[in-house]
Amino acid sequence: MAVIDAHQHFWDPARADYPWMTDDVATLRRRFGPEDLEPLLRANGVTGTVVVQARQELAETKELLALAEEWPFLLGVVGWLDLTGDVPAQLAGLVGKLVGVRHLVQDEPDPSWLLRPDVQRGIAAVGDAGLVYDLLVQTDQLPAAIETARRQPSVRFVLDHVAKRPRGDDDAWRAGVTALAACANVVCKVSGLFTEHAPEETAALALEWFGPERCMFGSDWPVSTLAVPYEQTLTVAAGDRDVLGETAVRTYGLET
Repeated sequence: MAVIDAHQHFWDPARADYPWMTDDVATLRRRFGPEDLEPLLRANGVTGTVVVQARQELAETKELLALAEEWPFLLGVVGWLDLTGDVPAQLAGLVGKLVGVRHLVQDEPDPSWLLRPDVQRGIAAVGDAGLVYDLLVQTDQLPAAIETARRQPSVRFVLDHVAKRPRGDDDAWRAGVTALAACANVVCKVSGLFTEHAPEETAALALEWFGPERCMFGSDWPVSTLAVPYEQTLTVAAGDRDVLGETAVRTYGLET
């Protein structure tokens, strides 16, 4: 059985700017590269990974695609494109293992950013290219994410980090994520939970709402190092074949 880590990152703050790297995450302000992750994968029986964008520049997408050609364990890249621009033209300049696209929607001040006509056109173009769109949203952006999934039934969406469950009153989060789970074109990443609230319970809810056949494991390494060692991130998969790898292979079209 192939075990796939469907959500991890690489970066080097000495070479590029990452505005989200505030003082709260100061320990992440160093290079994290494939040479750091590969021993952890080998020690934990992880077959391969999907590396996900961490800055909003096309240059990073190209860098990640180049790394995927160099390191065999990198099975796919979820990169960044300017969704408000000419998506087909941007894609024409990319080669390699691009399997999806993501934008840091959680950082957009407008909770309805996803519903902008130019963004909707960009997401449709991503789907037309046979790529997945990863949804990085929080509770107040869930209504726009739900409407997007409903408007674009032919696009495959992946919800990152179960939409980052808030502390305290989480009724709106529960309602939003269950509404997304009702959309057949949405899959959920059981990822990034150990740096958020109630990781084990949140993982159980994701599995209940989406079913294991629409859930996939992601470590969110190296962000996860703020809270737990790599091996602990695997516990959210509950030993399920779909969550551990098969959902990621199906959703992203990975070759293992």
